[in-house]
Amino acid sequence: MKTLSSPSNSSTITGFILLGFPCPREGQILLFVIFFVVYLLILMGNASIICAVYCDQRLHTPMYLLLANFSFLEIWYVTSTVPNMLANFLSDNKIISFAGCFLQFYFFFSFGSTECFFLAVMAFDRYLAICRPLHYPSLMTRRLCNILVISCWVLGFLWFPV
Repeated sequence: MKTLSSPSNSSTITGFILLGFPCPREGQILLFVIFFVVYLLILMGNASIICAVYCDQRLHTPMYLLLANFSFLEIWYVTSTVPNMLANFLSDNKIISFAGCFLQFYFFFSFGSTECFFLAVMAFDRYLAICRPLHYPSLMTRRLCNILVISCWVLGFLWFPV
């Protein structure tokens, strides 16, 4: 933790010092390149799923709309942590403020909660499609799918602070 001394012989903690991986500078650059390439692959893979779903009318079904939303969530999920980690690989000053730490913590766990809700809704969708195939089109309508997607996003961000 980083402390600043004040004249009254007390300390104020303003942030955390991130230790990271204890390796030489060349090792940190290698780790930066590896994580950056993996990050770009994750972004491109999820973006291609989103583009495929929204460009092809045949994929405008609940299963693929849920998958596109899940891919969108995954983009934000990794973006909540990886860019900061990449910056810390190349930085000599590895300090994160309390506010920055709190925001990263909040978004990371909110996106994680949202992911759990999406997985539950996707499992429910597959349950209806497999166990109730004749009723599936009348049960899983576009309106219900939109309600479930909105509920996942709202509950994911409200669930974590509770």
